[in-house]
Amino acid sequence: MRRLFGSVRARATLGATLVVAVALVAAGAAVLLSLRSNLIGEAGTQAERSARAVASELAAGTPYDKLSGLEGDDGPVQVLDEHGRLVAASEDLERISGTDTDRVKPQPAVKPSGDDDDDDDAAEPLEAGEISGESVFSNGSATIDGDAEDYRFAAVEVETHDRGHLKVYAGSPLAAEHGAVRSALTVMLIGFPLLLGVVAAVTWLVTRRALRPVEGIRREMAAITQSEDLARRVPEPDTHDEIARLASTTNETLAALETSVERQRRFVADASHELRSPIASLRTQLEVAAAHPDLLDLDGAVEDTVRLQRLAADLLLLARLDAGERPNDARVDLAGLAREAAEGRTGVTVDAGPVEVAGSRGQLGRVLANLLDNAQRHARSAVTVNVRREGDRAVVGVADDGDGVPEDDRERIFERFVRLDAARSRDDGGAGLGLAIARDVAVRHGGTLTAGRGPAGGALFELRLPLV
Repeated sequence: MRRLFGSVRARATLGATLVVAVALVAAGAAVLLSLRSNLIGEAGTQAERSARAVASELAAGTPYDKLSGLEGDDGPVQVLDEHGRLVAASEDLERISGTDTDRVKPQPAVKPSGDDDDDDDAAEPLEAGEISGESVFSNGSATIDGDAEDYRFAAVEVETHDRGHLKVYAGSPLAAEHGAVRSALTVMLIGFPLLLGVVAAVTWLVTRRALRPVEGIRREMAAITQSEDLARRVPEPDTHDEIARLASTTNETLAALETSVERQRRFVADASHELRSPIASLRTQLEVAAAHPDLLDLDGAVEDTVRLQRLAADLLLLARLDAGERPNDARVDLAGLAREAAEGRTGVTVDAGPVEVAGSRGQLGRVLANLLDNAQRHARSAVTVNVRREGDRAVVGVADDGDGVPEDDRERIFERFVRLDAARSRDDGGAGLGLAIARDVAVRHGGTLTAGRGPAGGALFELRLPLV
């Protein structure tokens, strides 16, 4: 059963069919009850009309054997005296139930006497020739001339001049009510399953058509997974609905994944290239030293080892940032941090006021150190560090008096392993990871890092972070 309804299309079809089935059953029951109530009401009205017609004749003094309602054409009629005795009944009436008596043959009437009038708590007595305005209804059955049917009976009381208080029962057949209810029920039993079948078929077809783009997306995603070709995209239906938005979001995710994978591939290739040079240089020096100990360049080996260590530390930090490492919420004094980063550096001037931000002191210190390293590498003589507030942001500006960064390269320099033409030397320009690390750390702290033109014509890097 779980496998049968394992698809969205099957569950949607089942759900729609069940909802329509419940609605149809409720509506059908309401229609049958309303139909039955209306037909019973009509039968009761007809029975009351017949009973009042007989009561009118009795009030006018018509003898029992002359009553027109006793012919039995419209239904069974009984007339009872005040003692409950049957004094008149329809012709050919063989059996009756649902009235005050089941007798079908009249009994000798008893003359009313004053001693028997003990109905003190009854309703207001009627005057001679008066018919009660209220009728009492009941259901029963009767057999007339061999035909048995169900009837709706109406009881009407009348006060006569010479025969005392009488009660007239008249019945109207319920055959029309039974036939109408049976016909309606038959139509429902035949029509409801057909309607449910139509609803199920339409829901199945509409759902299949609506989910066809989803199946196309699934097949394309399966093909992409199998081929590992992230350049492929899923088809986007021109429907402007949820499925179209799903396809668009899927393609955006694939594009982001392709960019990320390509970035990782370039990162691994560039990292391998950067690591190869110091390792090869160090190996060459060690091999030379092994063959000719007197030619050992100890300073060069130490320098290559330090370069290798710094590069490994940078790669490790980038890996942690790519893995989503979040900074802590410690308070950091940017002014004090800037002074610490500038301490011991030649030609660096710090102009800083008290500014606090939340984040990792170590990572923010690494940003300032990288910015100062980059500024000193390109400055002619002076580097200026300015720490200030601008609205709800803390701004750290690092400017130099060098040649500056060309406008077309002001975003490219933040890419990993990127060196501008003037800084291609690995010995002087580093591995090209400092600015990339600085921007990644700034973004992780909810800030930005941009490059522009400084007051002295050189480069100006501005780090903006939210204040505490």
